[in-house]
Amino acid sequence: MATTSLVVAVAVSFVVIVISVYAFQLLTNARRHLPPGPLPLPLVGNLLHIGRDNPHRSLAHLAERYGGSLMSVRLGVVQAVVVSSADAASEILHKHNAHVADRPAVDAWLANGHRANSLIGSQPNARWRALRKLCVTELFASSRLNALRPMREEKAAELVRHVSRHAARGEAVTVRDLAFTAAMNILSGALFSVDLDSGPSDREFKDAVKEATLVLVAPNVSDFFPAIAAADLQGLRRRMASLVALSYRAIDQQFEQRLRGREAREPRKNDMLDTVLDREQAEWKQDGSLIDRQAIKGMFTDLFAAGSDTSSTTVEWAMTALLQHPEAMNKVKRELRQVLGNKARVEESDIDRLPYLQAVVKEVLRFYPSVAVTLYRAQETVHVQGYTIPQGTTIILNIWAVHRNAHVWDDPAKFEPERFINRESDLSGKDSKLIPFGGGRRTCVGLPLAYRTIHLILASLLHHFEWDLPQEAMDNGLDMTEKFGLVVSMATPLKAIPKKCEL
Repeated sequence: MATTSLVVAVAVSFVVIVISVYAFQLLTNARRHLPPGPLPLPLVGNLLHIGRDNPHRSLAHLAERYGGSLMSVRLGVVQAVVVSSADAASEILHKHNAHVADRPAVDAWLANGHRANSLIGSQPNARWRALRKLCVTELFASSRLNALRPMREEKAAELVRHVSRHAARGEAVTVRDLAFTAAMNILSGALFSVDLDSGPSDREFKDAVKEATLVLVAPNVSDFFPAIAAADLQGLRRRMASLVALSYRAIDQQFEQRLRGREAREPRKNDMLDTVLDREQAEWKQDGSLIDRQAIKGMFTDLFAAGSDTSSTTVEWAMTALLQHPEAMNKVKRELRQVLGNKARVEESDIDRLPYLQAVVKEVLRFYPSVAVTLYRAQETVHVQGYTIPQGTTIILNIWAVHRNAHVWDDPAKFEPERFINRESDLSGKDSKLIPFGGGRRTCVGLPLAYRTIHLILASLLHHFEWDLPQEAMDNGLDMTEKFGLVVSMATPLKAIPKKCEL
């Protein structure tokens, strides 16, 4: 009897504590003048309002009910503010960017100490700035990109030859896989002067890159309840640790091969790896250097994770949209015929003469942004549109919602490349109405290469082939279900049948 009374007393005390903490949080939030939002439930907050499959869509629907521009939500015990309009995004990315350029410490990103070396998830500290500067000046500078243009064009030609073999047999191809291999080989060519598709270890590396983009943003109880993060209840940090270790080993192999080549006096490749090794031997071994071998491996890992999947997913969405919109497909094919004629291969210099193709890519990036949401953390308290975003708040920039905002875009739910014809539009984040690559201090550092890669791969596929859907897709329609990850891809990958064009 005494034991039963004790259990009841403990249970009642627990309920009273939970209710008291809940009421205190509501009162505190009201006094802090946070943006409006749905009423959070005890313990779980608004997690049930959001779900796990397509948070960019559920957050957008919630935002429509609670003001549209700024909305408060609580994710477990974590306070967050959702940004869903271009005006609010502009304030965050430009006016207050110095104070909100941090990232929340996503638990999976801590695996193997990767966050400290990450371009994507690191705090905006001196090492992060040094790594970004290295990328901007040595990898994505115009002079470097121009020097590597023949390599990218050759990778696109290899893609065409590969698809041609399937076309000769009348076989369907998985568009994302083709684009992923081409995009990864373009990136690995710039970094290491090799293709990463020649053996089992390369396939293992590519699979790890793909899986990492899912693990990093999977709903994780450790992120919603940091007090129990050490337990890693879902095992996501452990899984990410194995993926990071695999990536770092693959990059170590590239270092070792290049060093052996230098010892054998092989000719320089003049790629990013040569640049890194030169600097490592000349300056990074000094005490107090911001960059070391671990930082470089972290940087390369992020470049592969962010670069290959985003480009290939954009190409897949573009092909999907064009197959569903025959008018747009006919327009872009007609432009390619008029500009390229019977050229045997697409060259990057052709892209500037293909305004409708550029409009298609911009509309795809608006309609299907590969990165649907991105996260920031307020390092200081800031005030946006009359509301307060307290220090430590997670800021969820819903890029998908910004791109579908009816106050900015005419008929935003319609795929219409023509909206970008004769319209000044910038992808660098300066124009907050179109931010597929983010903005402010966190603008995607690989934008210059991604822009070239997407246009080159898409133009090559369209110039050399006619495309049809398999009969099943013709009869039943395409499965447009989305799979949410670091990038948002098609849950059922697009398969299409190529037919070689007569040039």
